[in-house]
Amino acid sequence: MKHIFKIAAILIAISAIWIALLETSTVPRSYTWLLPIYLVVALGCYGLFMVGFGLMLFPSCPQEAVLLQQDIVEAKEFLAKKGVDVGSILSG
Repeated sequence: MKHIFKIAAILIAISAIWIALLETSTVPRSYTWLLPIYLVVALGCYGLFMVGFGLMLFPSCPQEAVLLQQDIVEAKEFLAKKGVDVGSILSG
């Protein structure tokens, strides 16, 4: 619930700044109308950067990879007991 209030406060602050810029003539009116578009583009760039940064620092877990391979072997054995041919499914 805290995040909702934080996001709402940020949106209200941004809206207040935008309305203030529209009412005053410190920034030309043609530029002021484009500020929401610039904000959306900037937020998109920030989001892409954060995803890329997170992928670069994604931790590798060798012990989890070994456990996953063991689970795959167990699943293949289980399916083989049930009569499912998993060799043809996975190779093709």
